[in-house]
Amino acid sequence: YARHYKGRLILRFDDTNPTKEKQEFQQSIMDDLEHLLNVHPNVVTYTSDYFGVIQQMALKLIADGNAFMDDTPQEQMKEERAARIESKYRNTQTHEEAKQLFLDMCEGKPDTEKWCLRAKIDMKSDNGTLRDPVLYRQNLTPHHRTGIEFKAYPTYDLACPIVDSIEGVTHAMRTTEYKDRDEQYQWIQSALGLRRVQIHSFSKVDFQYAVLSKRKLTWFVEQGLVTGWDDARMPTVRGVVRRGVQVPALKTYIYSQGASKRVVNLVWNSFWAENKKILDSTAKRYMAIDATNHVPLTITNAPTVESESYVETSFHPKDPSIGKRTVRIAQNVILETIDVEGIEVGESIVLMRWGVVKITKVETADGDDKKVNHLEGEFV
Repeated sequence: YARHYKGRLILRFDDTNPTKEKQEFQQSIMDDLEHLLNVHPNVVTYTSDYFGVIQQMALKLIADGNAFMDDTPQEQMKEERAARIESKYRNTQTHEEAKQLFLDMCEGKPDTEKWCLRAKIDMKSDNGTLRDPVLYRQNLTPHHRTGIEFKAYPTYDLACPIVDSIEGVTHAMRTTEYKDRDEQYQWIQSALGLRRVQIHSFSKVDFQYAVLSKRKLTWFVEQGLVTGWDDARMPTVRGVVRRGVQVPALKTYIYSQGASKRVVNLVWNSFWAENKKILDSTAKRYMAIDATNHVPLTITNAPTVESESYVETSFHPKDPSIGKRTVRIAQNVILETIDVEGIEVGESIVLMRWGVVKITKVETADGDDKKVNHLEGEFV
């Protein structure tokens, strides 16, 4: 999208929660984009670079009467929002009181961990995200980039519209799961007098019988149930590439989904089929037979073992430029058991890259006419 319209691609990590964010996640994403997908953003930024700016924006919301401090317990707040009941502080708290409480919370002072900053939007709205959402909370966990400089952090809902506008984002690509939050996003930009950003929604990729949530996949890694994020069973870029998916096939499949808003659960078969198209054009052809489950075939008019006869065949029947290989031929060959079940005298079979053999004799197991033990035939 950015390349098509000669714009800039910004890769930003919304590292607003020091408890959950880890440097290894961010580094692995950058490595995958650069080395596996050949995607090179024009700039890499972090929401944590703007914590100071966001804090000042929060103070502006308080000063303008668009935010207040609240110490309502989390479960009670959830119930009140569902019932559209306003907080007791919403219309009774002065701007000065709210400002001081906010600054104390940001400094990590005692007894301030129960307070949070809430937006004052519309508690009667049918859109639940507009019912005075939480914008700031205290968290004393050291941040992996800013250390202990900050003691309180903005929520994604507050940080995203601010940083998008500041960084010059013209089009914010958001999955449809954030659709209800679009109105909240626009309210924050309007309340702060920020440049408006156009939101473009698209459905996120979901696969049947697969877990794609980072939180849930992290559990598998931390529990040691997989070897890591590059485990071939993991639905990650590294995982599917390690399993054999070609990067061009991965890109083609994602492009084919488009930017539709329609939420669908994709099937893995179509994903692997796209990969097969890429592999099919370059993969060399070899043949193998089960070493323990096969049936010998004697071709009476074929070359003997002593003659050391060979035939030459292409590695790829549709692309001779890939090269050729030699295949040794002789009277005794082996066939997959499943391929000769029910075979009868007089039938013809095709030996790939060699020729057609007419069956002249079928030997079966004693008492079991369907179990073939040995075949004889001749080239026709």
